[in-house]
Amino acid sequence: QVQLVESGGGSVQSGGSMKLSCAASGFTFSTHCMGWFRQAPGQGRQVVGGIDTTGRTNFISDVKGRFTISRDNAKRTVYLQMNRLDPEDTAMYYCAAEKAPCGPIALEVTMDYWGQGTQVTVSS
Repeated sequence: QVQLVESGGGSVQSGGSMKLSCAASGFTFSTHCMGWFRQAPGQGRQVVGGIDTTGRTNFISDVKGRFTISRDNAKRTVYLQMNRLDPEDTAMYYCAAEKAPCGPIALEVTMDYWGQGTQVTVSS
């Protein structure tokens, strides 16, 4: 049974940091690209960034330089480190997996598996 379980969400003040984790099971983690997405209240889900099977990452411009993505294949876990958080980063954050090969950027439509999400709230 495929599972993606996000953790690490919560509340933080503007300018703070938070690290999300996504633990995978039920599929071959090392052969999948991983993406992070977010959905703010009243808005559609948008990509945050992704990491391919070689460790190469990509990000949207809004978070580039503030967020990093890493993966630990031995632990079957992908991480989203978020620094200099802003209230506009408040959203439900989801991780997703896509069987490689994957494109240069993470796309919602190509993801095969999704987690349930973890809430991140940034207060001003």
